[in-house]
Amino acid sequence: MTEQLLLYPLLLQMFLAIVLMFSWSRISWQKGISIIGSFLNLGVAVWLFSHVWENGTQTIQAGNWAPPFGITFVADSLSATLVLLTSIAGVAVSSFSSASVIPSRLKFGYFPIFHFLLLGLNGAFLTGDIFNLYVWFEIIIITSFVLLTIGGEKAQLEGAMKYFTLNILASVIFLTAIAVLYGLTGSLNMADLAGKVAAVENRTLIQVNALLFLIGFGIKSAVFPLYFWLPASYHTPPSAVSSIFGGLLTKVGVYALLRVFTLIFELDTFLQNVLLTIAVLTLFSGAIGALVQNNIRKMFSYLVICHIGYMIAGLGMMTEVAIAGAIFYLIHDILVKTNLFMVTGVIYKLKATNSMKKLGGLYADQPLLSLLFAIPLFSLVGIPPLSGFWPKLSLIGAGFETGNYVLIGAILFASFLTLFVVVRFWAEVFWKNGEKVEKIRNFPYFNKLRNYKKFQIIGPIVFLSIITLYVGFGAENIQALATRISYELMNSEGYIDAVFSNARIMEK
Repeated sequence: MTEQLLLYPLLLQMFLAIVLMFSWSRISWQKGISIIGSFLNLGVAVWLFSHVWENGTQTIQAGNWAPPFGITFVADSLSATLVLLTSIAGVAVSSFSSASVIPSRLKFGYFPIFHFLLLGLNGAFLTGDIFNLYVWFEIIIITSFVLLTIGGEKAQLEGAMKYFTLNILASVIFLTAIAVLYGLTGSLNMADLAGKVAAVENRTLIQVNALLFLIGFGIKSAVFPLYFWLPASYHTPPSAVSSIFGGLLTKVGVYALLRVFTLIFELDTFLQNVLLTIAVLTLFSGAIGALVQNNIRKMFSYLVICHIGYMIAGLGMMTEVAIAGAIFYLIHDILVKTNLFMVTGVIYKLKATNSMKKLGGLYADQPLLSLLFAIPLFSLVGIPPLSGFWPKLSLIGAGFETGNYVLIGAILFASFLTLFVVVRFWAEVFWKNGEKVEKIRNFPYFNKLRNYKKFQIIGPIVFLSIITLYVGFGAENIQALATRISYELMNSEGYIDAVFSNARIMEK
């Protein structure tokens, strides 16, 4: 049974999506099925993570075709961790969606598409085949485009077109890179490619191919200067959709960069310099973009971009300490960004606006909620000992070890601007005298909700906040996980052996 375990997150999400399609006209059924199914998927993800932690990298060959001829699925520590984080975010967003997304949008297939999106995310994290990774990326693009456009508002359609156009361009570049790679090596299996790419004599062509992957995944990660689609689209859909986008979609691109440039391609000096330059410019541009925003959802969209820079910085330095810092930040960022976009949704339901100029007095009106919202906000900043503090220490330490002082300056600059942006947000939205602010509606929606619906909205924020606090106060455990992942990425022999030792067992 455990041999099939790494397929369960995929099969369960597919099963949920199909069942939800058969419940198309019964919105109340869809809500219950989605929430219960998300909790089941969380249990499966915990099981998979525990199994990988105790027994090492797990593999399975689709159709029993031995690698490199068939499609391989691989669950190492990184994949299992990201599947677990996806399921945690899925539980939170499923509950939040059931109470926050209006029925007119739910009846257009919101929940089936949502679970197809989670299927695509899990597939991308678990595949061991580079073309199969492209297929999962396409599932993610199609489902996310549908979620962006549900509701049909003008701003949504405009944002969705920008999102779709740039991501399709990324897919074309990605597919071109795969074609070149296959022409050079005759293989698509990532473990097999690790050896075959190293044996190719034309290193210039390999470097050009690596740049194509960097551009394709860079667009999907929203790095400088390829990020303009993100702030143009992430603020337009319902906050439940923005939360899963802000928490997970760009991280798939980061995951792909980590996987490809630690397993398949060797980072030479030129590629390292390119990645470090991109990291510095992403940190600067994202932070400055957030600084000039008045719309709170646009502000957090730019902070998504800014903080991708920390992860790219870790990859660019390419040491075990730096990669561990990038992984720790990846874990922290998924939880916090998912939570913060849900927070913006609650603020909108309380005040009916996303403009900081029209907000104010939230702490006086809702002190307990305000204190709850402070947890992800100040975790984002990295105030000790909250979760954002520890990975920055690792990245700065790695910067000193490698002599990347400009990068250290960029990390400190982005951290300072993030602090300034969050403090300004807190002052404008929570502390500012609400009596002097233009009143659009007086708590029109949230206070009229039934208690169980309030719980469905606030419960996910509490859930993610508790996990975020654990990441901060239990940082030694997360650091141990990040260190193990970093070691596995930097020493890919274990990944390769797991794939091909499984094939040898099949032959016997």
